[in-house]
Amino acid sequence: MCLILLLGICFYLSIPLHSEKIIFIPKGSTKGIITHLQTKGYNVSLIDAYFLRLIGRPQSGWIELPQTTLSKGKFLNALATSKAPMKNVTLIPGETNYFFLRQIAKTFNFNIDELESLYNKYAPYSDGVILANTYSLPYHANPEFIMQTLINQSLEKHKSLANDLIGYYNEKQWFQIVAKASIIQKEAANVAEMPIVSSVIDNRIAKNMPLQMDGSLNYGKYSHTRITPDRIRNDLSEFNTYKYSGIPHTPSGSVSIDAIKAAINPAKTDYLYFMRNKNGTHDFSATYGEHLKNIKKVKN
Repeated sequence: MCLILLLGICFYLSIPLHSEKIIFIPKGSTKGIITHLQTKGYNVSLIDAYFLRLIGRPQSGWIELPQTTLSKGKFLNALATSKAPMKNVTLIPGETNYFFLRQIAKTFNFNIDELESLYNKYAPYSDGVILANTYSLPYHANPEFIMQTLINQSLEKHKSLANDLIGYYNEKQWFQIVAKASIIQKEAANVAEMPIVSSVIDNRIAKNMPLQMDGSLNYGKYSHTRITPDRIRNDLSEFNTYKYSGIPHTPSGSVSIDAIKAAINPAKTDYLYFMRNKNGTHDFSATYGEHLKNIKKVKN
């Protein structure tokens, strides 16, 4: 009887199991991990939870398997012993997707054209989709895996933020908030200024005034380019808030959660203007006359 049982176990653990080369294992109980794998289409059962407990505690995070087809026994062993080598990439608040993709391409030795093509395939907007954050990614993953992971994780976070902050998620409406937040992110000198800059945007729109904010023109490849009168005259994109009224439909860069919160909850002010002062922060004003005085203070 024991021999038959042993042979049965050996046969069961020798069954081939197909897997992605790199998989994500959430934190939680062994049973919970097996349930997670089942939802992802893996041929595992609660019997495997028992074997996995005998092997050891499952790893959490990204796991890199030696190959995509393993016996069930080797697969379970990999869950308990394997880890994927990781690389960190950081998207700083205000930076554009143009430069972030080039950072990823350099870090992982990817082709930038392929990376941009994959981003455009999976992302609903040209910028602002991937949230500002530090991302730890499997070093041996392919470009499509990296792009899908970054975009899917961020879109899930967008949905969660929307439900928490405004009570529902509508992609078009939410990314209009993100577009406003992207201007706030670039214009505010610090987090404390963000709700005030948000109020200036709302106050100018209420008076049918163009926003005339340089930060929106620092989109894409122009992220680190000084805005000149020539750019303002000749840039015909939606990001030229000197030519076109209102907030662009597309975010002009990455945003922090603080900027999103400020976009939703502006300060109550009558400010219409602001000018960077010698301390690196801004002086805000309600009239053009006051604004001219603030400009004069900087030039003196």
